[in-house]
Amino acid sequence: MGRILELGRTVTKRSPAVATPVAPVAVTQHPSVIVSGPTTALDGPDKERTRILLVEDNVRLAETTKTGLEQQGYAVDVARSGAEADAVANDPCYDVIILDRMLPDRDGVELCRHLRRQRVATPILMLTVLNSTEDKVAGLDAGADDYLTKPFQVDELLARLRSLVRRSLVTETTVLRSDDLELDLHDHQVTLAGVVVKLSAKEFALLEYMMRNPRKLLTRSMICENVWDMNYESSSNVIEVYVSSLRRKLDRGPRQPRIETVFGSGYRFLDSTPENAGENGAAARGAKAP
Repeated sequence: MGRILELGRTVTKRSPAVATPVAPVAVTQHPSVIVSGPTTALDGPDKERTRILLVEDNVRLAETTKTGLEQQGYAVDVARSGAEADAVANDPCYDVIILDRMLPDRDGVELCRHLRRQRVATPILMLTVLNSTEDKVAGLDAGADDYLTKPFQVDELLARLRSLVRRSLVTETTVLRSDDLELDLHDHQVTLAGVVVKLSAKEFALLEYMMRNPRKLLTRSMICENVWDMNYESSSNVIEVYVSSLRRKLDRGPRQPRIETVFGSGYRFLDSTPENAGENGAAARGAKAP
């Protein structure tokens, strides 16, 4: 069962346990939650479970989601407002935050942006009925790691949670370098020839993905899946807009571009520091094929 939230408590971070198949258990479900087929649960006592902070004001939906996740082995705490979530989100015991976009006291996008400013690094999955490209971009630009629209399949929610937890457990270098360009993952800062360059959250994520995959062809669908975590829409020019912005801020001139356009295919980050190819690539989240 989920615990009672204790404000101001320091908790040691726990690693998630290994998943094993279990049979589904019937629950009274909210219409936004669609249950289909067996999934996976986690072995071990409660202290070893992946712990989730679920921020949802709809009582029925919160209880349905909480029950379903607990039956799959997760430990779940529920915050029913932005204020409650803000008070406990920096607790290091949480592996993932599931954040509803439409809260009674605070917009979920604004709360997400606030948490990132407070250096809360816990992966955030935004949950909402708003499904336009503009809404997704707004949530992801605010610092969300993924975006799931209601109604949703429980299997998809669980898959996205597993993906977020895997990402957070990757051991990686804290600084990526390419010539005079440095990206500091810990301080979330980019410097060019020693001068700090101001980037938006999504510009930072795009540059990180490119620097982790130097000299590789990155198609638009690959970039969209790895940086925006949503299916690529050929009619959208959002990737082109962000690439253009990065070029304006980081390029060394027309004869020495950092980001090459491969016409009809995608982009390639032209790393001029040979030793970074292996180092950055080894620490990378794998570049997934479209």
